[in-house]
Amino acid sequence: MDINKPDFSRVIKAVRHEEPDRVPLIDAAISYDIMGRFLGKKVDSEDVATQVLFWQNAGYDYIALTAGMMQPGKVTEDSYISKIIKEKLIKNENDDWNLENRAFINERDDFELFPWDEVSKIDVSKFHEVQKSLPDGMKIVALSGKIFTLSWLLMGYENFCVQLMIDYDFVKSVIDKIAEIQIDAIKKVISIPNVEAVWIVDDIAFNTGTIIHPDFLRKLIFPWYREISKMCHEKNKMLFYHSDGVLWDVMDDIIDIGFDAIHPIDPTCMDIEQVKKRVGSRICLFGNIPNDLLMLGSPEEVEELVKKRIKALAPGGGYCVASGNSIPEWAKLENYKAMIDAVFKYGVYPV
Repeated sequence: MDINKPDFSRVIKAVRHEEPDRVPLIDAAISYDIMGRFLGKKVDSEDVATQVLFWQNAGYDYIALTAGMMQPGKVTEDSYISKIIKEKLIKNENDDWNLENRAFINERDDFELFPWDEVSKIDVSKFHEVQKSLPDGMKIVALSGKIFTLSWLLMGYENFCVQLMIDYDFVKSVIDKIAEIQIDAIKKVISIPNVEAVWIVDDIAFNTGTIIHPDFLRKLIFPWYREISKMCHEKNKMLFYHSDGVLWDVMDDIIDIGFDAIHPIDPTCMDIEQVKKRVGSRICLFGNIPNDLLMLGSPEEVEELVKKRIKALAPGGGYCVASGNSIPEWAKLENYKAMIDAVFKYGVYPV
C-alpha cells in the first residue's frame, strides 16, 4: 500500500488488531468550515464531490455521510419538518416551539401527533451520488443509529427522566419508534456499494458516568444496538461507536454488543492507556486527541501528543488517531494539520 493513497483495508486491519502500512486517521464529524479552509475553497453539505476531495487530501480512507432520523439541533423555522411539527403540536401561536427551547414530545398525545411518517423519510441520495467521486480504495462510513440522544432531546431531558419513573412504557414507545426508523435507514445504506462501516454516534455518558442508570440502557437502548450489530456483521460491515464521557460501567456491554471500535475515549475524563491495558485486546480504540488542544495548543504540542499516542497504543494494531470528539470550526487549522502530519511522520509501521 502507498501510505499517501486512500485504502480502507488500512482501517480494517487496524480494527482487527493487525498492523497496516500506517496508523489510520479517523473521525466521524469534521466541520465544513475546516474542510473549506483546508482546501482553500468553499465546502457545503450538498457538495459531496468536494467533500470527497477533502477527505482524500486530508489522509482519510473514507468519507463519512449521515443517514438517519432528523438532527434535532438543526430543526429551524423554515424547515419542512418544523412546519409540520408546529402545525400539529403547538397549541398556541405564541408558543416557543423550536427544539432548543421546547421539547416536542411531552406527553402521550404528542407522541400520537408527532409526524413520524415525515421524519422517517430518510434521504440516502448522497450515498449514491458520491459513488462517481470515490477514488480507488476509498469507501463510505455511514453515520446513523442515534437512539438515546434523540429520544431525550425530543422529550426534553427532565421530562424524559421523570417519565422513566412514572410511565416507563411511554418512554419505551418513543425509544422504540426512533430505533425502528434508524434501523430502517441502516438497512438501506449497508446495501449501497462502497459502504463498509456504520458509526453510531449516540452519547450515553458524561464526565462522571452514564447519563441514566446503566440498567435503563441495558433494557431500552442496548437491545437495539445488538440488532444493528447483528445486521451489520451479517452483511460483513464493521460497526463503530461514539460516546463521550466515562464508560467503565458499560464498557463490557459495549464490547459484548459487538462494536468493532470505540471513539473517542474521552480525553477529559478517561485515560486511554488504561483503557488499552484493560480492554484494548477486545476492541479497537479511536481518538483521544483533545479538542481543547486543537483549539488552544500549538502545532508542536499536537505533534508531540500524537507521537505519544501512536507509540503507546498503535503497536500490533487496534488504534486509529482521531480527535477527542470531532473537528469543529473553532479548531486551529494549523493544529489539525499538525495532527494529520504527525500520523504520517510517526505512524508508519513498524512503529
